Amino acid sequence: QVQFVESGGGLVPPGGSLRLSCAASGRLSSRSLMGWYRQAPGKQRELVAVITSGGTPNSAESVKGRFSISRVNANNTVFLQMNSLKPEDTAVYYCNAQLGGVHYWGQGTQVTVSS
Repeated sequence: QVQFVESGGGLVPPGGSLRLSCAASGRLSSRSLMGWYRQAPGKQRELVAVITSGGTPNSAESVKGRFSISRVNANNTVFLQMNSLKPEDTAVYYCNAQLGGVHYWGQGTQVTVSS
């Protein structure tokens, strides 16, 4: 079993910034791939950004240059710094950890970009 503690979502105007945090515990190792996905109303869940234990990131084209992902392996914590937010970034953001082909999901945190 894996537990997640997510924080940092909220309401922000276009052009603003937010920082999401996720601390995972339980059946994980420091080798787990960790990251963030999001799901907007009426749309499928999509990858935002993931990062390997070695610190190699991979992110969606739609967020490159605006979002950055980082992690602290010692306590399986991952961060998503989101800058220059757009209304189309509005979604529920889910923390994700992968190990041995198994996906583990956080409960999600709402991000709303609106004036």
